[in-house]
Amino acid sequence: MILQALDAYYRRKQADPDPAKRLPPYGFEEKEIPFILEIAHDGTLVQISDTRSDSGKKKTATRFLVPQAVKKTSGVAANLLWDTAEYVLGVDTRGNPERVAQQHEAFRARIEALPEAVKTDPGVAAVRAFLARLDPDRLDERFASFPCWEEIKRINPYLSFRLHGDVELVCQRVAVTAVAGDVGEEETQEGVCLVRGEPADLARLHPPIKGLRYAQTSGANIVSFNLGAFNSWGKSQGANAPVGKPAAFAYTTALNHLLAEESRQHVQVGDTAIVFWAEEPHELEERLTDLFGEPVRDDPDRQTEAVRAIYEALQRGKFAVGEDDTRFYVLGLAPNAARIAIRFFESGTAMALAQRIRQHFEDISIVHGPNEPRYLSLFRLLVSLAVQHKADNIPSRLGGELIRAIFEGLPYPYGLLVLAVNRCRAEREVTYPRAALLRAILNRFARCSLSPTKEIAPMLDPDHPNPGYRLGRLFAVLERIQEEASPKLNATIRERYYGAASSTPAAVFPTLLRLATHHLAKLSEVKARWYERVIGEIMDGFDPSGFPPRILPLADQARFALGYYQQRQAFFTKTAKEPSEPTTALAEE
Repeated sequence: MILQALDAYYRRKQADPDPAKRLPPYGFEEKEIPFILEIAHDGTLVQISDTRSDSGKKKTATRFLVPQAVKKTSGVAANLLWDTAEYVLGVDTRGNPERVAQQHEAFRARIEALPEAVKTDPGVAAVRAFLARLDPDRLDERFASFPCWEEIKRINPYLSFRLHGDVELVCQRVAVTAVAGDVGEEETQEGVCLVRGEPADLARLHPPIKGLRYAQTSGANIVSFNLGAFNSWGKSQGANAPVGKPAAFAYTTALNHLLAEESRQHVQVGDTAIVFWAEEPHELEERLTDLFGEPVRDDPDRQTEAVRAIYEALQRGKFAVGEDDTRFYVLGLAPNAARIAIRFFESGTAMALAQRIRQHFEDISIVHGPNEPRYLSLFRLLVSLAVQHKADNIPSRLGGELIRAIFEGLPYPYGLLVLAVNRCRAEREVTYPRAALLRAILNRFARCSLSPTKEIAPMLDPDHPNPGYRLGRLFAVLERIQEEASPKLNATIRERYYGAASSTPAAVFPTLLRLATHHLAKLSEVKARWYERVIGEIMDGFDPSGFPPRILPLADQARFALGYYQQRQAFFTKTAKEPSEPTTALAEE
């Protein structure tokens, strides 16, 4: 199903009316080629063109369509009419002249193995003439006059050829494209392709998937049989899961396109890469990156606009681009040694997916400060749970599990609850992202529970009966009393007592209530009476025989954090009343 969906996406992109948006044809791939060797028809080197341009802090080379790269491991294997400087020119950049000689010979042999009709093409003939007069022992003497030569020797970049005066590379000429689908495999086995269901030459090795973070830089595979234990019935490698060469090329090209750095259909969450696509052009294909990707500094309103578009589409029952019943696919990938692990694969209609996305943003909606963003990205939610707020400290599988829960409409992972509660206790701070996650987690658990419990509202709920929630509110009130009684304090009861108050309230709340009596004596009579009334309203919700509880379970510790957070937000919400005339409306915001 996954490979078929990717194959269909490749075919869809190939039929795009805009040539710039089409994926490479069979046998080709896009590659950044920093330097082009401009040669005359007789093989004379005219110049070396630098295709790079400044892009931020580094130079970015132009991308060209070139014959698909051969699969390289530790052996020597040359690409057709393009490769590194070691292969193309035989220049030793690593102090291993014997291996470089083998690489250069393999590059020449690959060209000489072309059919005679291709070798007579003017472009290919010029390359053969260039290589015939090339002496690897006298490279410095021949190329020293070119300004980029020293850099080429230092970085070993990709090189290719172009006839001087032409626009296309030699490897893009019609004669070469006709044989580009031959990736140089020695054996070809025919069979029925499992992806397309038609006879085809089977791929023994599938092209590598690149662009997956934390995977091998040379690429990894979804389909791979590299040990005898994985084989069956005497079949070897790709014959165990027969996929035709065209289909293997199609699904890997599509996936590499989706995983590309500049792709707008790719989100990285922890170690999990999420790619998404539709059967036909659809608004959601680019909206999802804005919804779940890392915030864009130069366009902070992009996520808000994307969420608004989702809500409007659901209200209208129609998307701006694409139909509501268009099939949509979401694929989660993670590195796993030499292979790629499939974390999840979800398919459904675009409208169903939009409804689940809206539910997620409604679940994490909670009262917050005026300078905080209305919608929180996945990155900000997860980094709020990481030690020192570093993305590298996010547990590896947690991000993938979270986004899977969003797309499949499942309860959020329990590990999120544990992490959020522990970070609140460790740092003694309930931040906006943590409170949003805690509310979402608890409410989804409540909906799926066989014994329903009252959900947490986005704003303060004075009538919520949960003891943990009420204790959190009470702790916030006691802290506020202390702040008003001693405005110059550097630390409040939160720094000293939050962890114990949220887990073992019986151990600290009697002490905190006694301290509050002394703090109230320092306030004006009006303020003192108002705070006493608020405390009384909160205490009315407890069973006198069970107050304070000896211990709070994890879920109630989360409700403690939410009660504390929402009560604090209510205190700082502006009202029409002056601070000297507090009313219960402050506690009910």
